[in-house]
Amino acid sequence: MQRYIIPPLAKDYQMQAIILSDDFHHHMVHVMRMKPGEQVYLADNSGISFVAEITDISADTVSLKWVADEDRSTELPLKIAIACGLPKGDKLEYIVQKGTELGATAFIPFAAKNAVVKWTADKSEKKQQRLQKIAKEAAEQSHRQKEPFVHPVHNLKELLAEAEKYSKVLIAYEEDAKAGEGSILVNTLENLEPGDSLLFVFGPEGGLTFEELAAFRQAGHKSCALGPRILRAETAPLYALAAVSYEMELRKGADKNG
Repeated sequence: MQRYIIPPLAKDYQMQAIILSDDFHHHMVHVMRMKPGEQVYLADNSGISFVAEITDISADTVSLKWVADEDRSTELPLKIAIACGLPKGDKLEYIVQKGTELGATAFIPFAAKNAVVKWTADKSEKKQQRLQKIAKEAAEQSHRQKEPFVHPVHNLKELLAEAEKYSKVLIAYEEDAKAGEGSILVNTLENLEPGDSLLFVFGPEGGLTFEELAAFRQAGHKSCALGPRILRAETAPLYALAAVSYEMELRKGADKNG
């Protein structure tokens, strides 16, 4: 069944007609060729998610009615953000798309010193819009109930300030992998609880500079290895997200369910 993430709903959405237009109308009518009587999933980014039935289609709107609330959550039980040093090419689009599928709640492009890519103010706004669209489409495709937020590009000072909003912060650092460090990520994951917030910071190609790493450490944040191998800029965030998903949804979920 197709899923759509829509604008915020009224509190009495179960009793009111839901009217969708513009891109929603185009996709439902002209791409999916839906007809009255067909059902879809709707979610509004607040955690509300339900089955709706199409009742009417006009030239520019689709009318739907609530049928039943969705009885399961597809969201990770914690808030997890990915901060990435700006990588080359379309790698950030790949990270946002796949990271959304794996459960990330936010993405923060980071103008790291070693980043070859530089975004002007005009380019930054267009890139953010493009990445937000990718996040929305990936959230719908993977049956997420919330769409991740793509932040404007941050400098180091802004990223350090943003990090203060999270209960846990980890900086992926390839020199830790070379040195054989392997406990910090494991210990952090084992101590995660539902409702926690975790920020992962990743460098661009070439990694973080020592000065950038020192700034995070001075703020009280820890660096960690992601296993014994050196991962590409577009691979490392997905490794981290998969590890969190395993710990919180599979291992701890299995323990909780017996």
